[in-house]
Parts: sequence; structure tokens; C-alpha cells
Amino acid sequence: MKRTKYLFLSAILVLAVGCSPKKAGTIGADASVESRVEALLSQMTLAEKIGQMNQVSAGGDVAGYAEAVRKGQVGSILNEVDPVKLNEFQRLAVEESRLGIPILVGRDVIHGFHTVFPIPLGLAATFDPALVECGARIAALEATSQGVRWTFSPMLDIARDPRWGRIAEGSGEDTYLDSRMAVAMVRGYQGTELDSTSMAACVKHFVGYGAAEGGRDYNSTFLTERQLRNIYLPPFEAAIKAGAMTLMTSFNDNDGVPSTGNAFVLKQVLRDEWGFDGLVVTDWNSMGEMINHGFGEDRKDVAEKAVNAGVDMDMMTFGFLSHLEELVKSGAVKESTIDNAVRNILRVKILLGLFENPYVDVEAAKAVQYAPEHLAAAQKTAEESAILLKNDGILPLRGKGRILVTGPLADAPYEQLGTWAFDGQKEHSVTPLKALQERFPGQVNFVPGLMYSREKRQNFNDVVAAARAADVVLAFLGEEAILSGEAHSLADLNLMGSQSDLLAALKATGKPVVAVIMAGRPLTIERDLPNVDALLYSFHPGTMGGPALANLLTGEANPSGKTPVTFLRTVGQAPLYYNHNMTGRPYNGETLLEDIEEGAAQTSLGNTSYYLDYGAYPLFPFGFGLSYTTFAYSQPSLDKTEYGVNDKIKISFTLSNAGKYKGTEVAQVYVRDLVGSLTRPVKELKYFERVELNPGESRDLTFELPVSDLAFFGLDGEKKVEAGAFHLWVAGNSNTGEPVHFSVK
Repeated sequence: MKRTKYLFLSAILVLAVGCSPKKAGTIGADASVESRVEALLSQMTLAEKIGQMNQVSAGGDVAGYAEAVRKGQVGSILNEVDPVKLNEFQRLAVEESRLGIPILVGRDVIHGFHTVFPIPLGLAATFDPALVECGARIAALEATSQGVRWTFSPMLDIARDPRWGRIAEGSGEDTYLDSRMAVAMVRGYQGTELDSTSMAACVKHFVGYGAAEGGRDYNSTFLTERQLRNIYLPPFEAAIKAGAMTLMTSFNDNDGVPSTGNAFVLKQVLRDEWGFDGLVVTDWNSMGEMINHGFGEDRKDVAEKAVNAGVDMDMMTFGFLSHLEELVKSGAVKESTIDNAVRNILRVKILLGLFENPYVDVEAAKAVQYAPEHLAAAQKTAEESAILLKNDGILPLRGKGRILVTGPLADAPYEQLGTWAFDGQKEHSVTPLKALQERFPGQVNFVPGLMYSREKRQNFNDVVAAARAADVVLAFLGEEAILSGEAHSLADLNLMGSQSDLLAALKATGKPVVAVIMAGRPLTIERDLPNVDALLYSFHPGTMGGPALANLLTGEANPSGKTPVTFLRTVGQAPLYYNHNMTGRPYNGETLLEDIEEGAAQTSLGNTSYYLDYGAYPLFPFGFGLSYTTFAYSQPSLDKTEYGVNDKIKISFTLSNAGKYKGTEVAQVYVRDLVGSLTRPVKELKYFERVELNPGESRDLTFELPVSDLAFFGLDGEKKVEAGAFHLWVAGNSNTGEPVHFSVK
């Protein structure tokens, strides 16, 4: 299928999904739904209510859970996707339990079901919410056809430390970008109208998990309320206002309070301030892990603390099932608290239409998987997610010379799917090697060099010999899928094994070397850049990664991805992110290690905030990405110099394509509040838009930015826009452009 057809099909998907937000703060329930909830609740025994609050990992064990389902002791299952078995679970619940309440089936559908899209960090690199929404809609179509009606996605944890493995599962370091992606994914999973293809979104992990100390998974966080409200909570609020039906608590404790027992975030913020009336579920045994935290004595103790803090459903601790009835009888937990939790669960089941349609058509489900339009959208997303970080003119490949393909990721169908792709099937992956062989029949020589990313090798004589016989070398490097994601934190972010040695050996041949890195996080690749003529970075691209990368390498597609997270020069810089606060002594290019003379007198040298050995700047800033063409920005102008808090700022500028290739630029708007009641970030992303231009084309653009978007929680704890002076940039990344000035009165 040609790329033009892919684009057409993807555009159809965008139109089909729709983008109408639901009522703020609710999941869309009306009086008739609430009446059904109350009628059902009034018939339930306390034991049946508690049963609805119990979620189990079924794993295909229908017989093992049959009696529990009949007794109404299972409200939800996860980790079963066989539609035959799921229909049997539903039959037991609907036809053989006393009240016939269907089961809510959950699954980690993180970046696609069978058709796997780029990992979420790659989705964020597209800066294309409409396309991300399409991908989530496709995931919902495939998963719901097999009986999965609840996904534990999107992950909205702001992540500023690439050592944390789960950085792969989110949208990176920026609050605004994360919020835009959150809304897109919620809309895609659930659809604009709830029907049999709607898959309930579960926004996670609430809250602060991405700030785990040292990048070590499951670790503590120490975030102030101001940090939570200004940085970590806004994406969750955006998702809730977009209609997200469920929410998951996180593993971490923040300032000593585990999230699963944190009434401040679960009651005050989520329920009282945001008006959320959906379902709150724990992460896997996160209630039980409060015992490990030292926050509870035993399962009974933590069950009491979790339910009273606002948790509705327990995932795999069995604390509610074992102890809630006793806790209600003792008065430690009110039955009204149980009733509220069950209302939230029943409401989701009713809204999803599970009572009317608990079963799926097993044969029809097969036709939905890997539909041509699904593969087309996955390929387009992979194309848009790739980031061109270096190009000395070798790309795009236009000649038809001899091509050496090498590296451990060149033909690794499983690894390119990335982390948390449980239902992706490697036999459906199209690898770069396969795509290039189809594109250049008879011209591609494949010498893997390394069989997997961690392999160590003493010499590369075979690869070097093949490189000398080639006209260009394409080296596919990176991480295996298992090296990122949950519980996969790393202290060393260099390319593993002998991959850097392979690049050095290839460079020594004098032949042009193009590196394509597929990974789950931003690796520290500074040492590798001198050994490549071009470098394309692709966060694990999914099922159609091969054709997408082939199109990018040959110029059939022009790279447009942007870094959703700062790329470090060395792991010792972590955490390093663009929207940091201004220090009292900002770095201005002072003395570095090599400038210090032997025997130098003890001084404070530059007296500013930086590292003597690596300075203060990253390898690549947030929002960075090259193209095969060149974009030029005029200096932006504003419609006024002073605004009221209810005004909109009209930002006008001209964007030009000064090169010879058609391309798409992500124009980004950054703002700095110069003086506030609190120290403000040096820059904050406030808007972005993808703009496609033909060679030589210029376009006059006007963006509108509501002044209300400049609000933050200040010293008094209130969210508002503070009067004062501001700077505003329009640029292609967070580190370029000249500011214009305005003020808010």
C-alpha cells in the first residue's frame, strides 16, 4: 500500500473519531443512569457490594474463578483476552450470579492492542494529538472486539529523569504536552459517544510517580503541594475534564503518604475539586504494599485506610474481600463509603453498556485485528514519531547503491514493539531489514554484527569488510524492549554491549554511516555522534516501524518528530529539563574542567550553577528535531502589549520553508512570567501546532493564547494569573528564538 493511501486512511480516521469533550468533571452519567445504579445497589447485600470492589488477574482460569463469579465476589478481571473465555466469564456473571452484574474486563492496552503503535514517549514525539487519538481509537476497536472494555492507560506521569524505566510509558517532561496527549488518548479510547467500541480509559498513576527518587522505580517522591498542582496534577485534571472514566493510584509514597492511602489527592482534589464520579482502582497490590511502606500494620489495616481515603476497587490484594465486611461491622468503615464505591463501579458498567451487551462475537473479532487502515495509521504514527537528530547531508538516501544493513535492531520484530505490548505479535511486525529489502531488491547486504543490544564482541571484521564493499551503512541500534518500562530503571544510559564499538569500526571504514536508534528512553549518545553522518531516533516504533523508517531514510517521508524530553550529555546531569526555575546564579558559559590550570588556587570559579565537566546544557533540548528542509521563523508580533486576565493573546508570525523538500514543522509557543509570587520557570510550553509547507512556501500564522493559560498556584495557594511582565517565544524548540514582551494588568 502506498504512503499516499496511508495518509488518506489516517485522515479518515481523524474525521471519524471526533474531538468533542465531555462535561467537565463527570463521566457523562445522567438521571436515568443514576436511577439504575440506585435500583441495583438497593438489592445488593454487603457481601455482594464488596465483591464488586474486587479485581482479580484471571489468566484464563475460568474454572478456578467460576464459583467466586457466581457468588458475586468478582467485579472485574484483568489479563485475559481470549474472547471465548471472556464470554464464559460473562455468562457466569450474567446468567448464574444472583443479580446478573456483568464483569468489567481490564487489560494494559498501552500503545495498541494487536496493531502496536510507537510507545507513548514516541506518540508524544509526534506533537500530533489528532493522530494519537486515532491510534487510541484503533486500540479500542481491536481490544473491545475481543471483550476488553477497560484499559490501564494513559500514563500521565511527568518524567524528568530518563533513568526511570517508565519514562517510556508517558509523554515526557512537559505538563502542557502531557495534558494534550492525555485528552487525545481518553477521547480515542472512549470515543466521543459511549458505545460497544468504547474502552474505558484509566488515567495513571495518581500522583507524582514519575518523580521517583533517583529514577528508581517504586521509590519515594517528595513533591510539595505547589509542585503537584502546577506540574504533576494538570494532565490528570485535563483527562478527567475530557471524560476519563477511571483512575489508578500509584505505587509511590509522596512525603511519607502512599498514594493508595492519600485522602488529600483522592478526596479533596479528585472528588471535591474536580467533581470526578468515576472509578478509582489501585495499582497491582499497591494497597498491600502500604504494609511494606510501613503505612499499615496488615491487610486489614491498609484496607481500612485505602477505602476511607477514596479507593473503590482493589487490584490483586484481596484486602477488601477479606476484611471490609468486618470493618463495616466494627464501625471502622461506614457502609455508605462502600455504597459510594460501588456506585462508581456500577456507573461505569452501565455507561459502557455491559448490561445490554456483555458478550462479543468471536468470529467478528478476528476481522478487526490488523485491518489495513490500522496498519496505515500505525505506520504514519511511526513516521511522525521519529526524530532526526543529526544529518550531514547523507539523508535522504536518493541513490541506488549498495547498502549494508547492520545492528541488533535491524531485524528484531519483537524488540521494535517496545515495552508493555502484551498483545503485539512479532510475526506481524515489519522490520527495517524486511522493508529495505523490499524497497531495494538485490542491493541490501545484511550482516548483523551484534545479535542483541547487550552482546559484547571483540572485533567486527565481517561487518567492516561488508562496509568497505557498500556505498552506505545503515546501523540499527538501541535497546531491547525489556530494558525499559516498569521495574527497568538504569544507572547507565549509554548504548549497551559493543554497539558504540560497532559504530566506531564502521566510521573507520570511511563510508557514510547512518544510525537509527530504537529505544524506550533518551539514551546518552554524545559519544556516538562523531561516528555517524546522520542519526534518526525512534522510540520503539511498533508493528509498522520498518516501513516507516524506510520511508524516512529514503525521503518518502520527511522527519517531523520533536524531542518530548531533554536528551542528556551524560547520565550525571539527571534530572535536567528545559522548564526549570531560574536560579540566583544562572550559568553563562563559565570555566570548565579543561580550563582549570594545574595547581590553581582555591576559588569558586564561575560562581554559577553548572557542572565543571559538562557545563549546564543538554545534548538536545526539549522540542528539538531536524528536517530534510529548513524552516525559518519571522519575529512574532502580538496584537497588544498589555492584556487583561480575560483576554486572548493573538500571536502572529510567518513560517517559511526555505529548503527543497516538503515538510512539517511543529511551531511551539513558550512563555516566561518574569516576576511572580513564586520563582517561575525560565520557559513553559503553552501551545504548539503542526504546519506543513511546500518548498519555498511561506505562511502567515496567527495563534491565540488565552491569558488564563498563564495561571498558576501562587504563594497564597490560589490559582490565578498574576499581573506583571512576560516574555513570549515562537520557535522550533525550547532553546531558540527571540522573545517579545507583553504585560498582564
